[in-house]
Amino acid sequence: MPSEAGHSISLDNHLTGSVAAINISNGGVPKGRVSGAQVSRLGLEKDTQDDKIHHGGPERAVCLYSLERIRSLQTEGHPIDIGTVGENITVEGIDWDRIVPGVTIKIGDQVLLEVASFTNPCKTIRASFIDGEFIRIAQKLHPGWSRVYARVIREGQIRFGDPVEVNPASE
Repeated sequence: MPSEAGHSISLDNHLTGSVAAINISNGGVPKGRVSGAQVSRLGLEKDTQDDKIHHGGPERAVCLYSLERIRSLQTEGHPIDIGTVGENITVEGIDWDRIVPGVTIKIGDQVLLEVASFTNPCKTIRASFIDGEFIRIAQKLHPGWSRVYARVIREGQIRFGDPVEVNPASE
């Protein structure tokens, strides 16, 4: 199967899942669900951030998180839910341990993202955790539990239920 660059890639290297939720807000958390959104270089249309120093911009255009991680945290007793930790896109069916800086994520037929970094959790999401322990999703303390920020490589429209295809980072 040809890739964007015309190289042959194996489907065995891909991870596939789907969009479980698309979340936006007028600033802050929780972000509310919408059925679809236009994704531009600076993020999801109609989504804003209260703190533009630490959130948003081209290297932090889209925040993603795993529905499976949210469910596991709920099982631990945390009051987290979709959108309460500020993610724009909640995905399901993907091995979240493999979502690291450098991987690309195709959503639907149009949008292509590249994971730029793990997010640093902050006190604004403390209500989603037992005793306000938002560091539960800090990558340095709990590897594999962090949300990620992505830059937008190709803009377009996304919808609830769209397929999500992950291509591992080049070595």
